[in-house]
Amino acid sequence: MEETTSRLDALRAEALTWITDDPERDDRDELYRLLDALPGSAEELADRFSGRLRFGTAGLRGPLRAGPAGMNRAVVRAAAAGLSNWLDAKGAAGPVVIGYDARHRSRDFATETARVVTGSGRRALVMPGPLPTPVTAFAVTRLGAAAAVQVTASHNPPQDNGYKVYLGAELGGALGAGAQIVPPADAEIEQAIADLGPLSQIALGDDGELLPESIVDDYLAAVCSVVDPDDPKRLAAVATPMHGVGGRTLERAMERAGFGKVALVGEQAEPDPDFPTVSFPNPEEPGAIDLLKALAAEEGADVALALDPDADRCSAAVPTPDGSWRQLTGNEVGILLADHWMRKGRKGTYATTIVSTTQLKAMCAARGLKYAETLTGFKWLARSAEDLAFAFEEALGYCVAPEFLRDKDGISAALVIAEIAAGEAARFATLQDRLDELAEEFGVYETGQLSVRVDDLSEIAACMKRLRGHRPATLLDEPVTEYTDRLPEADVVTIATANARVVARPSGTEPKLKAYLEVREDSGGDLAAARERARASIAALRAEVAGLLGVPD
Repeated sequence: MEETTSRLDALRAEALTWITDDPERDDRDELYRLLDALPGSAEELADRFSGRLRFGTAGLRGPLRAGPAGMNRAVVRAAAAGLSNWLDAKGAAGPVVIGYDARHRSRDFATETARVVTGSGRRALVMPGPLPTPVTAFAVTRLGAAAAVQVTASHNPPQDNGYKVYLGAELGGALGAGAQIVPPADAEIEQAIADLGPLSQIALGDDGELLPESIVDDYLAAVCSVVDPDDPKRLAAVATPMHGVGGRTLERAMERAGFGKVALVGEQAEPDPDFPTVSFPNPEEPGAIDLLKALAAEEGADVALALDPDADRCSAAVPTPDGSWRQLTGNEVGILLADHWMRKGRKGTYATTIVSTTQLKAMCAARGLKYAETLTGFKWLARSAEDLAFAFEEALGYCVAPEFLRDKDGISAALVIAEIAAGEAARFATLQDRLDELAEEFGVYETGQLSVRVDDLSEIAACMKRLRGHRPATLLDEPVTEYTDRLPEADVVTIATANARVVARPSGTEPKLKAYLEVREDSGGDLAAARERARASIAALRAEVAGLLGVPD
């Protein structure tokens, strides 16, 4: 009993200390209500004070709630002050660009960031409204900024928000200009946040300078320049911004590039922070693009495009002979985009991540092009090569124009997908037909995942330890030709045979263990049979890997 009372007293004292320094009345009242509800609210209060949201390479991301373990005005003020102090310590000149999406409190967090930046004596350039993350990533280099902040939680649930940081050329260098931060910048900014005194002592200035709409026009001019004006443009396209901020920008881009009007899913066309028509606002989630598929069938479309809520990722779906629609995987879209640039004669390095399909490597080898492979995350892909031609990751991220934007961009990717689809339509074919041709040339690359959600993170560590302790000699009865353990650089294990590969790693954003699976089958002149064999092999590989990890299939 004494131990419980002591724990509650310590928790109460910690919460009261936080409250005295919290600048937001509603957040203070939220914590007071939890204090009044003690001891019944002890678990909830302890969770909120379990530690401050960590400033990692993706910035901040977490639930909207009061306290150090949530996204709120106090946490944002500290993050903005830490970033500003770090920029000062690095001697970086130039303003900070600040963008935001349409999630709950995004505009307020952008304003708070601007006030901290101007209070530090630096210019804050604020986007003219809720806009896609790629517009902010583009603006940091176009405007010669020291850094940029985008307030967004991307495709997280409605109750979350977040904070991405990009660097300009001065600190990012040739490879990192306009890219997300990487170590050691994240740890240094985190330390700068930890070194802050009371939030009340942080100098606050004005709300910054509102950027003109011309910054969006500049972005549109750049992304539309990736489309060949001489290529076919006749296309019936439908799209969804999934209640996010990409709809109007995509519409303008498609029309400006010559594709005409794109039909948007009406129920999802306008920004809505509650994402009412989807259980999870991520195009990869089952059922997320059902409304898009229905509209595509109704319109007799050639291609269907889905952006995630901050429009830095893009998915695509294609019609099938039976009249239904099939969503392409991120790997399939990445291969279509890479193939397009290769056929266009774009030189340079083609890059992907260690968990994406190995088909890109085979294509580069066959076509005499440079290939690079990185750890997961566009912060690494952006820096993979100075002569980067194209980069993609299987999680629907594509960089089709690194010359002006070294990050994933769903808008420009959608334009190039549309360009490919229009070209295929002009020869009475589809994106699926082009994928079939590539499969005939390089073989069938079937990919899948084994994803295990846990309540206790130690379970993931135990699985990875089990995998390292019992190295398999075979996969699918083929001898293992590669076993790569990336510790201590990264908690990733790769196991491969001549025709199969497994990459196992903990998720970087969720309490999940992920195993990325791939098998390759020669077409043998019968593509349908090869695909059937590949699907069967993936199912068998999933079961085999589940056994190696000691988890359910």
